[in-house]
Amino acid sequence: MPDRAPQPVDRQLPTDEARDLISLVRDIAQREIVPSAAEEEDAGRFPREVFTLLSDSGLLGLPYDAEFGGGEQPYEVYLQVLEELAAARLTVGLGVSVHTLASYALATYGTKEQQAEHLPAMLGGGLLGAYCLSEPASGSDAASLRTKAVRDDGGTARSSEAESGGDWVITGTKAWITHGGIADFCTVMARTGEDGPRGITAFLVPGDAEGLSAAVPEKKMGLKGSPTAQVHLDGVRVPDARRIGDEGQGFAIALSALESGRLGIAACAIGVAQAALDEAVSYAAERRQFGKPIADFQGLRFMLADMATQIEAGRALYLAAARLRDAGLPFAKQAAMAKLHCTDTAMRVTTDAVQVLGGYGYTADFPAERYMREAKVLQIVEGTNQIQRMVIARHLAGPEER
Repeated sequence: MPDRAPQPVDRQLPTDEARDLISLVRDIAQREIVPSAAEEEDAGRFPREVFTLLSDSGLLGLPYDAEFGGGEQPYEVYLQVLEELAAARLTVGLGVSVHTLASYALATYGTKEQQAEHLPAMLGGGLLGAYCLSEPASGSDAASLRTKAVRDDGGTARSSEAESGGDWVITGTKAWITHGGIADFCTVMARTGEDGPRGITAFLVPGDAEGLSAAVPEKKMGLKGSPTAQVHLDGVRVPDARRIGDEGQGFAIALSALESGRLGIAACAIGVAQAALDEAVSYAAERRQFGKPIADFQGLRFMLADMATQIEAGRALYLAAARLRDAGLPFAKQAAMAKLHCTDTAMRVTTDAVQVLGGYGYTADFPAERYMREAKVLQIVEGTNQIQRMVIARHLAGPEER
């Protein structure tokens, strides 16, 4: 059974431009994403043409400066766009969130010259990005990454203390990379100095760089249309002009990017949860047992009410964090709370949606089972929910004793 078109959410948007933007996204979702979502996810097909359309429509650079091709929209608006896209198909919503994450380092820490050279193509030129931080042996402990970048003047390797300029040669393996193997550019965190967080530097690596390759995509429980793969860097040569920020600043850049990226995951989670609720409500109104719609039974009505309440609470939480960000105020704690709450909500709501549909919910004939499988990964990516609890606790009680 094809997916249902997402039901319009009653949104509070700050401008007429934002309202028009949401209308555009809903139109694209209903025409270009929803009709083929179930079939393409089942086939594991990545909808590159949809991302080209989103780029042409100005939707791949929404939170970034108009000077370089961005939409210059506040996060309050950008995240609601993500929610709409994720409700239509998580592969698309998550893909836009990851692309925004991959563009963050250059858009925030790059020089004006770097931004002018690369950002227009990244934000509106049809390119797609990947964010390369995690490795096979360093996931949650990202500061222990082993991918190494060394200076090279054409044959003689030099230390990271040497004068700037020349090339860097990057060697290592990144893991769990969304868009691995299909990305046009990668933001890569590599070790240029001492062990630990202070020895990491950020680089902008072209997707077609010599020595860059990807493994066969992982076979995942859900989100099958979005390729996730290891990315291998075998002596990839990158000019110093593609180093982002200062040497040793890469880990701080990575954490700053993830604070905003967690809000993207929170919004995507609420989109999936909303789609599952819409499916459950529609099914309950149509399915009749004992002579009446099952939506008339109090036990099920209360379940739907709880699902809707959790979704509204999650939406309010991620929007509150976004408004702090837009105001230039600290928002790391609230971002962690939003990622934690919204992804846990998505897991609960999608599980309950399967229950509402009963046996049909457990079959691939209805999208509820797919929503449930997709919700699980959102509790893991961009910092597991256990890591989010650690982040929140640090803000409340200070760092843990060593």
